[in-house]
Amino acid sequence: MEDGRRGSSSTPQSRKIMVIADPTRESAAALQYALSHAVLEQDELILVHVENNSGSWKNAFSSFLRLPSSISSSSSGSGSSPAAANANAAATAASSLPSDIGQGEGNFLEQMKRICEIAQPKVRVHTECITMESVKATTILLHGDKLGVDVIIIGQRRTISSSLLGSRRPGGSLRGSKGVDTAEYLIENSKCTCVGVQKKGQNGGYVLNTKTHKNFWLLA
Repeated sequence: MEDGRRGSSSTPQSRKIMVIADPTRESAAALQYALSHAVLEQDELILVHVENNSGSWKNAFSSFLRLPSSISSSSSGSGSSPAAANANAAATAASSLPSDIGQGEGNFLEQMKRICEIAQPKVRVHTECITMESVKATTILLHGDKLGVDVIIIGQRRTISSSLLGSRRPGGSLRGSKGVDTAEYLIENSKCTCVGVQKKGQNGGYVLNTKTHKNFWLLA
């Protein structure tokens, strides 16, 4: 499935790709997918966190993303082609974080940014933390329009309710946290391409959802 990638033979266009960054397994999966399948060298990657979370995130997040200390040397010293080296680095780095992650009150946005810089060293990466104005989904849509993003990538937790209800209400109103699923709402209402990502185990690939493709299984 093409999620906004462009493959011009001469000069590929630069795109702005927004990944919704939260201290959750779903968000970590979205970042993995973005680094290994969506982002190209000329793109700009924007990690956006909508400030509303409290909660303990360290165990789920740090256990899902662990980075071996050898990754920096292995990614830089490979004799293979740059494309293959980047793909391998992306897959390895996106699936791990340093062992000291979760020790103390670390900034998960900076941790995610570090993964991006290791996995895709030529991609411009920056982070933004914005305040939720009304509802998370509409805040993301407004900010995406403001930045002029081309692709939004968001981790998606598939539940019976979101499958039966969320995707059936395109353009519908959001009724608080119990209403339409945030990812589903973005997929149906975003002006640009929005990809909802669900990780299927460590090696099971991804289930992807866009406005035109539902439950598309992409092998890792």
